This record gives sequence, C-alpha cells and structure tokens, in this order.
Amino acid sequence: MITTAVPVVSAKPVVLPAPGRGEDLLVRVSAPADGHRLPIIVFSHGFGWSMAGYDPLVDFWTAHGFAVIQPTHLDSRTLNLPPDDPRTPLIWRHRVEDLKRVLDHLDLAEAAVPGLAGRLDRGRIAAAGHSWGAQTVSMLLGARVLGPDGRPGEDLSDPRVKAGVLLTVPGRGGADLSPFAAEQMPFMNPDFTGMTTPALVVAGDKDQSPLTVRGPDWFTDAYTLSPGPKSLLTLFGAEHTLGGIAGYQVAETTDEHPGRVDLLRRVTTTYLRSVLDGADWPPSPDPLGAVESR
Repeated sequence: MITTAVPVVSAKPVVLPAPGRGEDLLVRVSAPADGHRLPIIVFSHGFGWSMAGYDPLVDFWTAHGFAVIQPTHLDSRTLNLPPDDPRTPLIWRHRVEDLKRVLDHLDLAEAAVPGLAGRLDRGRIAAAGHSWGAQTVSMLLGARVLGPDGRPGEDLSDPRVKAGVLLTVPGRGGADLSPFAAEQMPFMNPDFTGMTTPALVVAGDKDQSPLTVRGPDWFTDAYTLSPGPKSLLTLFGAEHTLGGIAGYQVAETTDEHPGRVDLLRRVTTTYLRSVLDGADWPPSPDPLGAVESR
C-alpha cells in the first residue's frame, strides 16, 4: 500500500513531436501536486502495454516525490500496428528513441501538467522498465545489441540517465534463447559489458520464460554480466509480473501478491533515492525477497 497519501496530478495523452516515427509519441505525465526539484523516472512498458499501465508502481513513486513519464511504444495494443508494418523489425530501436525523445522534450511534458512547470530536476533522471521495457532501458544504461557477427551494435547510452531499474530484464541471447525467440526476436541478444550506469535488477525466482531454455536465473544476467555498481533484488515466489505490477487485478497477473508488490515499490524507491540523493542503501531485510550488491 501507499503509506504517504499526497495529491497527485496527471495528464494524458501528452503529445510529443516524433518526425520519422510515423506518428507522434503519446505519453502520460504524473507528479506530486506540490514540491520542487522533483526527480524524474522515465518508464518503459512491457510488450503490448501503454502509458495507461503500471499504476501500482506509478502511484507509489509519485506519492513519494517522483515525477513519472510513461511513453506509449509502437508495440502497444492501443496502436494495433500490423505485423507487416515496415517499422515492426526495428521496434526495439524505436523504443529506445522514444525514451530519448521524452528526455529531449521535458519542457513540453512540464507544460502539459497544470502547475508542474519549473518543478522537474533535470539533474536527477532515472529510467525504469518492465520486461521488453527493461531491455529498452538497459540500452540507455550502456547495454548493446550483438549483431549476427557477435560484435556489439551502436552505443545508445544516454548520460542524462543517472540510474536504472530493470524489472525482469531479458538475459543473454544466442544459445540461451528458445527457438521461437531466436527466430522472432534476433535483437534479444544483449551485451551487458558496457552497462556502466548504476542499476537495480529485479527478478522473480519463479519466472520461467518461454523465451529462454534456461530457468529464472536468465533474468539476473544484467546483474551478473555487467560491471558495477549494480544491485539485485530477488523476489521469492514471483513470476513475470512480480506479484502484480502491471495493474490492479489485471488478467496477466499470474502470481498476485500485494505484499510482494509493496516490497518491490519500497526497494525501488529506496534504491533510486540512494543513487540520486545519497540515501542509505541497502534496505532492511524482508522475508519476501533478498538484496545483494556489488
């Protein structure tokens, strides 16, 4: 639950110009009604979702002093992009560009919400994402996609992002992918060796994905294969929606657990405050999960 009730303001859709994308970028902007020098979280949704999802996270973060900006990527079911659309093979790249576009147009995001202008702190920006959104965010932190020749592709990292939160981020590609993933998602072949930005990786120890031939430890690769400083939160008993982060009582939640969601919200908030503001880390021990750092 949200332990601190504060008024929140939110606006959607906020339209950001996106030349070359095929259509403008729609985002949702949410923030506390009061306060100044608000740190910013840019959030990248999982496959098929949109700016309208992830209220259990957004409600908590905004109630605890963050402004949250949520773009709707081209794979969203709300846009219904046909499979044969020429943009489909490069949606992974469009996703990264969407997040950069948000950072490029923070003035427009501020102006869209009554009373928000001048209150965002551009020196304290974090990026967070779930599932495919976590892979998208990882590229802003320095991860790269390996090409067919095994060489890393373009560096799309962004120095404006000071911290990351990667929720169930896909792991290593190659032989670790299932045949379906290898055929349909060749971009799911990350190199984490250049992911130097501080990040918290969150994984469920019961998250068995059809995208890999490995077990739930696949979702910890971003922690084990990247240079520090990194932290890992393992949620006990959690599957891919980590207890229900995508929405309140949504059908895709297979492991609904309010206590697990609450732990994740508290730990992610504490982590971001530790990187952006120098607050204490790690958090207190909890029977629903474990934190390690290096």
